[in-house]
Amino acid sequence: MIWYDRLYMGGKAKRLRYSIIRDIRNNKFRPGLYVITPPSNGNNILDIYPSSVFCRNEMGEQQRMILGIALGYGEAVRLAARIVDEMYRATGNFDLAAFLGTDRVG
Repeated sequence: MIWYDRLYMGGKAKRLRYSIIRDIRNNKFRPGLYVITPPSNGNNILDIYPSSVFCRNEMGEQQRMILGIALGYGEAVRLAARIVDEMYRATGNFDLAAFLGTDRVG
């Protein structure tokens, strides 16, 4: 997995930032934890996954960039909305690669 340099954190997740990041890196399951990633297909702007997907390595060998971390699905949706809002304000469209300043998204 690849971590976004300016990782977005939900309010509840921010208080537990370091232990959450450690748990994800160590493939340790944490109930209610969600990660926000670039889309796995061209139909979405962002994807929201429960952390268990990463713990069980359901993504296979595919390297995914983690853009944000949230505790609870509601917080994950609000955080994804914040990312999309900032992206639109910065780029004038929904170009995630331009927003992140990279050629590679995913």
